[in-house]
Amino acid sequence: MTADYLRPTPWDVRNFNIETFEVMSNEEEALKQTDEREGHFTIKVDPFENARSLLEHGFYYVDTLIEPVCQKEKLQLFTREGATISTEYNRESILAIAEETFEHGRFHRDFNIPNEQADRRYVNWVSDLIDKRQIYALKYKEEIAGFYGFEKENVLLLGMSKHYRNQGLAKAFTSKGCARQIEENGLAELRTSISAANAASLNLFYSLGFRLTTAKDVYHKLNRIQSGR
Repeated sequence: MTADYLRPTPWDVRNFNIETFEVMSNEEEALKQTDEREGHFTIKVDPFENARSLLEHGFYYVDTLIEPVCQKEKLQLFTREGATISTEYNRESILAIAEETFEHGRFHRDFNIPNEQADRRYVNWVSDLIDKRQIYALKYKEEIAGFYGFEKENVLLLGMSKHYRNQGLAKAFTSKGCARQIEENGLAELRTSISAANAASLNLFYSLGFRLTTAKDVYHKLNRIQSGR
């Protein structure tokens, strides 16, 4: 029996109007399965691996993800008067910030994905996290300034309203979110994943005590099978 190397990602189907999958191996048989099925595919590989077979099967590079880790005792805390986090917030205010935040995600860098679909993908993700109570609101003087999304030991998303950017608030907000995530979930460490192109985010997490561990190159593929007459 042939192994199925394609893991469906139904949370993305609603955004792109086509079946979506994560490819779980870069073996030849796994790559052949992407040739035989219509859909949008994502595969993450070690940057030192030879990408020739991926390119031969129609994959194209979109991003490199850096995966920093922070031990609980290494987390650096920053404070700023008026900066707090809360689980009490207006849903629409959070989603409005999400709409203006993710301009440089890997789906925005995919030339086969229209920007409006990429925007919707990230907004829907934030909406799902709200439903699962995995969003902290970042507030400055009681006004919602951003959000912090998490799941278990993973820091997933950060978003700041354009009205509060470049005001030195990011360190205080993010360190408060990290500390609360560790405390509420009894964690020994936190992990996150950041695009190598996002220097500001990399510097932020480094200042909080995160240290770089591994990296993954991300490739996408869009396969549309034309049915014969």
